[in-house]
Amino acid sequence: MASSEADLVALNETVRAESLEVQAALREVKKVIVGQGAVLDRMMVALLCRGHVLVEGVPGLAKTLAVRTLGHVLDLQFARIQFTPDLLPADLTGTMIYQQRTGEFVARKGPVFTNLLLADEINRAPAKVQSALLESMQERQVTLGDQTYKLPEPFLVFATQNPIEQEGTYPLPEAQVDRFLLKVKIGYPKAEEERAILDRMAGSDVPPVARVMSHEALQRMADRVLNVYMDERIRDYMVALVRATRTPRDVGLAEVAHLIAFGASPRATLSFSLAARAMAFLQGRGFVIPEDVKGVALDVLRHRILLTYEAEAENVTTEQLVERLLERVEVP
Repeated sequence: MASSEADLVALNETVRAESLEVQAALREVKKVIVGQGAVLDRMMVALLCRGHVLVEGVPGLAKTLAVRTLGHVLDLQFARIQFTPDLLPADLTGTMIYQQRTGEFVARKGPVFTNLLLADEINRAPAKVQSALLESMQERQVTLGDQTYKLPEPFLVFATQNPIEQEGTYPLPEAQVDRFLLKVKIGYPKAEEERAILDRMAGSDVPPVARVMSHEALQRMADRVLNVYMDERIRDYMVALVRATRTPRDVGLAEVAHLIAFGASPRATLSFSLAARAMAFLQGRGFVIPEDVKGVALDVLRHRILLTYEAEAENVTTEQLVERLLERVEVP
């Protein structure tokens, strides 16, 4: 953490220069992806935080293409797994194979051994697969037989969910959902964006993109994000927001208390801290301001608030509750 005004000035200058590299990478991705600037920003936030992202959106919104293109631009390995009800843990993590020639078992590593793992329609996988993925996400390691293997660095899961088709799906365990740094929702493109998509993708080839950043540079920037300065008042603000999800009466929102079954866990506070720092970094600042916290609040909290049956009956969403909390909790 920067300890003096001179350190803060130096940190701010370094962050400003490095953020230009990140913006250049995002511009390269946007040569292919149209109209998803906010989503791409959140993906970059996750990369800078070494966190995982749960993306919810209907099919056909270029989620796979976005992750694959981002991996190419950042020189990261990419793998995609289509989750299905008959998927086995070994299909994800790998297994031990017996070699007749040597009489030994050797590890055959699965697709999880990559930098960017796209878990497509993650809620279609059964509980055993979810458990195997949970170890990979949390511990960044995989156990095969009696051996434990570290996953590549960085390792990030970009998981997708289809919100309109629930047949043949398995609800994600709350413990696993909480492991995702952010939950991002993707909507349909605007009319002019959809026309741009048509014009850009009408040919048989995807527009070419260049590698503009090494994964070593990304790792260096991720370390830098941890040093972005956060004032004590900003820390108190984040804690107040998270605590308000558990006890809304404390901020004068007694009328919504019956709508929340469980509020966000302390992991949400830690995610807030990381995501707000990364958002400040993307803006070229070496310090966090309240707008950085507000900018990631929905993505940090929407999947960590468990609603009651009354909320579902009244068609109240977690997004609406978070907006109410942002209006009521005092901004420093």
